[in-house]
Amino acid sequence: MRVLTWNVWWRFGPWEARREAIATTLEQLDCDLVGLQEVWDDGRENLAGWLANRLGMYWAWAASDRPGRWHERLGEDGIDVGDAVLARWPISDSATLRLPTADGRDDGHQALYARVDAPDHPIAFFTTHLNSAPYESAVRCAQVTALAHFVHDHGKHTPFPVVLTGDYNAMADSDEMRLLGGYKTAPAVPGQILLDAWEYADPSAPGDTWHPANPYAARTHEPPGRIDYIHLGAPGPGGLGRVLSVRRVGDRPVNGVWPSDHAAVLAELAERHDQTGA
Repeated sequence: MRVLTWNVWWRFGPWEARREAIATTLEQLDCDLVGLQEVWDDGRENLAGWLANRLGMYWAWAASDRPGRWHERLGEDGIDVGDAVLARWPISDSATLRLPTADGRDDGHQALYARVDAPDHPIAFFTTHLNSAPYESAVRCAQVTALAHFVHDHGKHTPFPVVLTGDYNAMADSDEMRLLGGYKTAPAVPGQILLDAWEYADPSAPGDTWHPANPYAARTHEPPGRIDYIHLGAPGPGGLGRVLSVRRVGDRPVNGVWPSDHAAVLAELAERHDQTGA
């Protein structure tokens, strides 16, 4: 099973050309489950719906309730921003969690849950996007605490581990990412473990999803870092859902166009109990 997370940079830059580059990349990767952040809806068309139609997938979407600052950055009103899930199989349930701000900037961030009815077992799939300012670690700690409880509440009653994707705007050794994982410090929910899929990667593989090699990222003059993640609950019976491989993708131009300011992360998971290879 192929799982991907990607921040697709809303309607910034040459968005129509970028949309085509995003679609082309996803077509080549042939994913089963996709978590997307910074998805746009202009009242006539939704990027997630457009991609789902192109890829032959099901989709769920949740709009942010605070798009004002986004409109100011874009210089255009009337376009929503939010998060979305694309799935190869039907989505039978969904829910949204408004993330706390902990006295930080309120950008309307949220988490989206989708119950995906895969052939052998349902999958509890989540995607999220946290506050972005480098100094907002305390805000992100509050957000991942709420997120962990949301995952706990909706991730029960399936042998397949929960799958959590997102743009956390935080490095792997930060307080917030250690808290979310729950195996490098006390977990936000007692007994909950959310494994960072990248820990199974080839140590020599490039892992930074924010990197100045991307001209859109370079404009910020921020250092490179791995800020986009796929997390998983503990493997199910017989290693069900364990990580088989993980790599960075979406990290180069398509026909001369960079798809987003972020690179994506792709993980292959064991879809059956006895699976030992991709």
